[in-house]
Amino acid sequence: MNVLDLFSGIGGFSLGLERAGMRTVAFCESSSFCRRVLMRRWPGVHCYDDIRTLTADRLAADGIAADVICGGFPCQDISNAGKGAGIDGERSGLWTEFARIICEVRPRYVVVENVAALLNRGLDKILADLAALGFDAEWHCIPACAVGAPHRRDRVWIVATMADAAAVGFQERHRLLTRRQIADAAAAAHAWWEFEPGMGRVADGIPDRVDRLKALGNAVVPQIAELIGHAIMRRQHV
Repeated sequence: MNVLDLFSGIGGFSLGLERAGMRTVAFCESSSFCRRVLMRRWPGVHCYDDIRTLTADRLAADGIAADVICGGFPCQDISNAGKGAGIDGERSGLWTEFARIICEVRPRYVVVENVAALLNRGLDKILADLAALGFDAEWHCIPACAVGAPHRRDRVWIVATMADAAAVGFQERHRLLTRRQIADAAAAAHAWWEFEPGMGRVADGIPDRVDRLKALGNAVVPQIAELIGHAIMRRQHV
């Protein structure tokens, strides 16, 4: 399963999906700091810098085909901490570029992550856009503590598949990730993580510390991406 990772940050999505047996074939990330991290951790993998100029034709010219497209598009206009512009805001409005690439590439699966406020500030648009593109979607609000993290960090995770009943097998096997599976994953963690990145909260005097803190704060939880990745891989083998 080849993955196109959009709004990649420092690669949390790809880290989790690759643990589930997938392979990242390209990234797209605007931050130069994050691109340096990606190029160091995934040497040789294409890393584009602007989703607005990324197209299916460009991917094809570079020999890239994707079965899965994933991404946590910007949350600033959706977050309760923002100014409330919503999903049509300048930053969060990049969802339209995400949807465009889905339309052009036609992957088998789409995985989207964003803040919990998306439930009331744009989830309806995302589901409508995915449906218009021929995708059937489900979603859960999954906190980081569900996989053993010592903090809550509620996030909405959306998983979409091509709405083709014959290909799916359908009704009984349709739901990729049940609340029971999420609960089982939390039980399997049985304890808090032993540690989190030792970044502290002081930004002065250490190279790239501000960039590193920002990148960590924006990153998705790889363990949840891994959980979703395993669900997709199981479905592929049903």
